[in-house]
Order: sequence, then structure tokens, then C-alpha cells
Amino acid sequence: MDIVRNRPRRWVLATLFASVCFASGGTYAQQSAAAATQPKVDVAADPDVLAAERLFGAWIEGQIAYRGWAGVSVGVVKDQQLVWKAGYGFADTKSREPMTSATKFRIASHSKVFNAIAIMQLREQGKLKLEDPVSKYLPWFKYKPVGDDDGEITIEHLISHSSGLPREASDHWKSFEFPTREQLKALMKDRQAAFPPSTRFKYSNLAVSVAGMVVEEVSGMPWATYVQKNIFDPLDMTASSVDQNVAGLATPYGRRLPDGSIEQLRFVDARAMGSATGLTSNVDDLAKFVSAQFRSGPRGGSQILSSASMREMFRIRIMELNWASGYGLGFGLSRNKDQTWIGHSGSYPGYLTRTVFQLNDKLGIIVLSNSGDADREGIVNQLIATVGQAVVKAAATAPAVVWDPAWERFAGIYRSPSIDSQVVVLNKRLVIIDPAAANVDNQIRLEPLGAGRFKYASATGAGPVGETIYFDETPGKPMRMYVGDAWSTRIEK
Repeated sequence: MDIVRNRPRRWVLATLFASVCFASGGTYAQQSAAAATQPKVDVAADPDVLAAERLFGAWIEGQIAYRGWAGVSVGVVKDQQLVWKAGYGFADTKSREPMTSATKFRIASHSKVFNAIAIMQLREQGKLKLEDPVSKYLPWFKYKPVGDDDGEITIEHLISHSSGLPREASDHWKSFEFPTREQLKALMKDRQAAFPPSTRFKYSNLAVSVAGMVVEEVSGMPWATYVQKNIFDPLDMTASSVDQNVAGLATPYGRRLPDGSIEQLRFVDARAMGSATGLTSNVDDLAKFVSAQFRSGPRGGSQILSSASMREMFRIRIMELNWASGYGLGFGLSRNKDQTWIGHSGSYPGYLTRTVFQLNDKLGIIVLSNSGDADREGIVNQLIATVGQAVVKAAATAPAVVWDPAWERFAGIYRSPSIDSQVVVLNKRLVIIDPAAANVDNQIRLEPLGAGRFKYASATGAGPVGETIYFDETPGKPMRMYVGDAWSTRIEK
């Protein structure tokens, strides 16, 4: 086993300076001095984080030993830092080459995210629209529809898996012979759609490969060249490539068969389907990509896409029929313990990979394996439950606005013509409940902003979520609680 620790320089958690200033009643100069004394947090050195790393390490070593996997490389990202990275097992079992965070993997369907970003970059330049029919750019794009009134497949359909097209372009997952560009174009006319567009989520490597051809047509360059120039280079992803048998690539191994045998597989070129499944990368590079999702601002430099476009990509466009997960533009979205996780998996001959992140805590998880039967989802979940949770806890030790005991005066029942609301003091925080409700499951959190103002925080969007709550304490009058534009009056007992 080889473990590589990334210990970033000590960094200061973001502080809402104005909130601190107003909450304490101080001046901006006083506030700046207070901010300078905020404790610094080295998340990578936190004892609980180190303990969680050891716990996860013990577990994954056991999984590799008992399940016969070759190796696993993992990383945990907190905002702009790769907090921890580690390699377990072997990049090559015959030579006993140890696995590290620098080991490269075919990350397969991660490619779809990069393809969708390319589409969105071109849209930001005004060179295409998501609602454009694919045939506008690829006149040869013809297929057998389900019915005469299905409507045209658009670019958005291709990158949101809502086109209804078949999953694959040929027998390439069995023969390991992926089609060339000309072969894919030739077979397209005989492809039978399974559903009309926008009917349901239907994963399609074929559809995303066609989207990659749209990128090539609009940009005037091969897909691999476009991604290198517009995504890899700006993010300094120096270990990433498309369909190249590069040095440092982990040896791919198939699943373990009942007789205990494991086949070593060969390098497979995705050819015309590279935009759907052709990428190679490693933990170090994918950490840079994950951190890019946590930044904001207009496109330029390492900001590969504007934050406005990125938000669009994170918005679910189509759901699975069981509503357990959905798909945005290139990104899959799912729920895990009350958090929405965004990302993608990858499956390629001899490689299983998954990268996910969640925006609330700016936490990213990377899992790469060169075993065809590795439990990537299980590994991701265990990494979240151990190192991920420890990192979030360690990073949250310095609150943006410190609790003020004087806020307890806001507790009480507030009445309006339509409803009563009760502000309750918990452990250094305030919540609002409906005292007439059958339970207290739907608490509204009052997140302090400073100066006696709070943000309305709720799991649902029906109320004035994200808006400001404040209390009017005009002398001689009952206290009023303002929530957004509405107000209610405290009942004096």
C-alpha cells in the first residue's frame, strides 16, 4: 500500500465580515481586527480527519484483500483543496507496482460531463443553442423514430439522456472494437429509437457521442483537441488525455470469475465515442476539476464556464421513474442522507470509477479502481461517511456569525391572520415551528446574518426560503417578526 498525503497550507475559513460587524455593533475596523483573530483551520491535520483516514484505510485494505481487487485510488476535496489522497493495492499486480494518487485510469463516462461543458462553452459564445435540432449541425443525423409526430431531437436531449435513442452504437462492449466516425454515421440511419424525445430518462452512449460530433462541427477541431485546449489546459489537468495509451496508466483487470481467475485486459480505443467514454485521468487532476465546480464568476482562465451556466448543468432535466435520481446537463444527481450529490460514474474494460460532490459543504469524493468488479458506490459511501464527514466537521469549526445570547429575546409565539408561528431557542440557534402542526419535522432555521437579521432556511421552496427574517422592536409596541414581506405580532403571555 502506498498512501500519499496532501497537506495544504493553513487556510482561513471564509468569514462574513459585514455580518460579524453588525452583529457585534462594531465598526469595520473593529470587525477586521476580529476577523484577523479567527482561528485558522488546517483540515488535513485535524485529529478526527486523520483518524477517519486510518479507519477508511483499514476497511479498504480489507476489501481489496478479501474481494481480490487489484487497486483503488481515492481523493477527498474541500472547496479549493485536495485535502487527502491515497492509493491502495496495485496499479499492476504482476510487477507489484503500488497504486498512488498519480496513477492514471480510463475514467470512461466521466467524459460525458466534459462533453456537456464543451457544449455549454459553445453556447456561451453564441455558436449554438440547447434547443437547436441536432440536424441543424449534422445533416446526416437520421434515425428510425417511434412515431411520425415524435418531434426533433435537440442538443439538450443528447446531453441530458432524454433523446430516447438506443444505449449503444454497436457491440463495442463485447468486441472492444468501437466504431470510427464514418462507421457511426453510417449505422445511425438504422438505429431505432426506444422512446420519443423527452419521454423518460434513457442513458445513451450513442446520443452523447453524437453531441461530441456537434462540438467538432461547431468548433472546427477534433473533440480531443477541443477538450485539451478549453478544459484540460485552463485547469492545469496535465495528467488527462483522450484515448491515448499513456505512461502511468493502471493495468486493467476484469472481474474475478467463480474459479478465482482474473483476466488482464488490453487498452481499448473509444474512437468516435471518445466524447462519451474516452477520457483518462487521475485523482490529482480530477480534484482540480471538482474544485472548479465550487468557484463562481464569468468564464475566463481557470473559470472554464460561467457560474450561471454551471447552475444550469446542475439543474435536473429529467428524472428516473422512481424519482430516486435524475440527470442535468452531463451531470447525474442523487440523494444520500439528505444531501444532493452531483457527478458521474465511469465503466470501461478493467476500470470502474466515480466522482461526486455536493455544493452545500463544497465537498468532493473521487474513487478510481482498475478492477472490473470493484464496488465503487460502496467505496464512495464509506469515504463520505468517514473522511468526508470528518472534513466537513473540521472545516465548520469557525462559524461565520457567532451566536449571541441576546437573540433569545426573539423567542415566542407570533400571530398573523392566517397562522401562528413559534420561535424556539435550541442549543445556540433559533428555529420556527408551527405550534398547531402534528409534529416538529418541518423546522425553519434562522441562520444569523448579523444585526439581528436572519436568513429563512428551509428544506422546501414553498415558503420565502433564502429571504430575510428580522424583528421590529419599536418601544411601546408589540414585537413584530418580518419574514420576507409578511409580518406577524408576538403574543405576550
